[in-house]
Amino acid sequence: MSKIICSAAIRGAHTIVARAEADWKEAVDRWGLNQDVGFPNTAYYLPIIYGMLGMKVEKLSDMEAVLKRTNSLLPPPVSENTHLPYLGPALDAGMATLFAEEISEAIKYLKDPDAYTKQEDPRDGNLWLGAADDIILRKRGIEFVDGTAPGFAAIAGAAPSPEIAVKIAQELQEKNLYVFMCGEHNGVRFSDQLVEAGVQIGWPTRLVSFGPDISAAVFAMGFATRAAMSFGGIEPGDFRKILIYNKDRCFAFVMALGHVTEEWYANAAGAINWGFPTIADTDIPEVLPTGICTYEHVVSNVPHDEIVARAVEVRGLKVAVSEVPVPVAYGAAFEGERVRREDLYAECRGGTNTVCEFTTTLPMDEVEDGRIEVIGPDLEEIPEGSRFDMALVAEVAGRGMQDDFEPILERQIHHLVNYAQGVMHIGQRDIAWYRISKSAYDKGFRLGDLGKIVHARFHQDFGRIFDKVQVKIYTEADKALEMTEKARKVYAVRDARIEGMTDETTDMFYSCTLCQSFAPSHVCVISPERTGLCGAYNWLDCRASNEVNPTGPNQPVPKGRVLNAELGEWEGVNDFVLKASRGKIDHYNFYSLVTDPMTTCGCCECIAAIAPFCNGVMTVNREYDGETPCGMKFTTLAGTIGGGVSTPGFVGHSKYNICQRKFLSGDGGFARLVWMPRSLKEELHDRLVQRSEEIGIPNFYEMIADETIGVTEEDIIPFLTEVGHPALTMDSIL
Repeated sequence: MSKIICSAAIRGAHTIVARAEADWKEAVDRWGLNQDVGFPNTAYYLPIIYGMLGMKVEKLSDMEAVLKRTNSLLPPPVSENTHLPYLGPALDAGMATLFAEEISEAIKYLKDPDAYTKQEDPRDGNLWLGAADDIILRKRGIEFVDGTAPGFAAIAGAAPSPEIAVKIAQELQEKNLYVFMCGEHNGVRFSDQLVEAGVQIGWPTRLVSFGPDISAAVFAMGFATRAAMSFGGIEPGDFRKILIYNKDRCFAFVMALGHVTEEWYANAAGAINWGFPTIADTDIPEVLPTGICTYEHVVSNVPHDEIVARAVEVRGLKVAVSEVPVPVAYGAAFEGERVRREDLYAECRGGTNTVCEFTTTLPMDEVEDGRIEVIGPDLEEIPEGSRFDMALVAEVAGRGMQDDFEPILERQIHHLVNYAQGVMHIGQRDIAWYRISKSAYDKGFRLGDLGKIVHARFHQDFGRIFDKVQVKIYTEADKALEMTEKARKVYAVRDARIEGMTDETTDMFYSCTLCQSFAPSHVCVISPERTGLCGAYNWLDCRASNEVNPTGPNQPVPKGRVLNAELGEWEGVNDFVLKASRGKIDHYNFYSLVTDPMTTCGCCECIAAIAPFCNGVMTVNREYDGETPCGMKFTTLAGTIGGGVSTPGFVGHSKYNICQRKFLSGDGGFARLVWMPRSLKEELHDRLVQRSEEIGIPNFYEMIADETIGVTEEDIIPFLTEVGHPALTMDSIL
């Protein structure tokens, strides 16, 4: 370890710890020891401190013990007659740095509640997002598990110019990496440079501007620490496992752009504890031997046109980049990009004009693989700023292709075309909405490129189930309408087929063990009437996935003998659950949250809980961050019952599952539902109304309370009594 780096890191740590102590004393003098502190909407308190030490910081008084522990980690400054300090003291100084910076950042929230936007996007006049809340963690963290995001780059400082900053950011995005930004160099920040160049920043585009100061690096390290606890199932305080988890699973690195200060060195030393190396563009001392990090610890003087490739190499990152022949950058990082009105070249919007997406199967001799046709005017013939009609039809053929696979392929179009920079896609089927930006048009993007994307990615992702695909894009108004009407007839048939399926009409369910990488005992078994709790998989999706990848996470599970038809328990499912959970879970029930419910992992869309005084059930979705009648927010619920355990009284489920006929049928079913957030209620309005009619209570939708009625059982009981909610007269749920 370089003496220069160690000495600088230790000096920087002393400065940062002293600042944190001053911040704490000032805060105590102003607010008192009993003042609440913390990062917004998280069950992980100050996550680095919580993860490393197992200490919950909830009040200013809790920080005193942490500061004592922090000071105990601080090594003395390196003297001139010391030839070479050990690596250990530098790493301790780095850890002390992060503890101290977390304290300072928590106090910053107290001093200035509006210092950070506390949401996914910047606001006018405020680029700084601050700590990711648990909703963002669960939404984005799963991408680090399933490989959608192989890692992140924590950028400190600024590039020499906005143009170089854009090039670096885009190259990282194309590799599907997140970019976490903080700190400044000569008064300039990487985030500012991207905004100046017209680049959209925020969580949706994976360009995350955490904060203006180097201390905001703790938000990146805290995100990694929470990922280990939330998705790795590691207990707070088990620092060794958390650090190893991040070294092996969370492929991150620090990219230092500009003059490396002593405080930067201290933060870099902290990151090395997690196995995250530093790659710098300046000529600082290098630390090339391996040890804590997978390969080198500090690599310097890397040219800007090589820095991304060098960082990926040093971190040992294996990046899978899809080769798609389009003239714009392409990758998952662009999926959240928005094309605003001022950036718009042209658009088509279902519901306003004719738009549809349709995948259909044809005989082998009627499909020419790779053939892309634009039937009607292309973008250069469409006036800028106008709206056009379009039907995108993917025609597939193959010996393994089945009609049931068509909607699976069709649903992928949303993600696949959204990966193109400058293309925005919302909705599906005949309510799809496409926006093409001026920048994409200027780079040569045309409607035929949509077909190229579909052709390339269908083959990459689903090549096992078909042999050929051709894409026709109709932009002539009459022809687009004709194809849309044809598609609508097929949509209706598909819906009837899926909705008509029941658990009794199939002998085969499917597993999903994708989440076992972070919840080892969690086993999701998916049936026609019990979709995956993440909302991403239904029974047909799993069947298609198994066809594509027979050894993958979606395995066929024979139901076997019925053990309890009312609660939803089968012998074959139990056998599979026992084996797949490695003996941790020997059985569970599909249709109950009271009696041995299904296991829940960390990425469920909703969590249902008993509301005992109401004799009913409430449910809450992850987007809702308010209080609920069970006394816990979604984040607290997820932290309590997640991780792959079966928790009587609680169960994770998808939004779609709420209106499926078997939803909690073992506990009285849909009629038990007494509360849900208004936003979820409105999102599911049509299906909730339809289900209300099916159970013979046409006005049941209006009987479901939400937060405008109250967020405690005491608040909502008078409302439920007034409307005559059926749960109040049903048999006791307990």
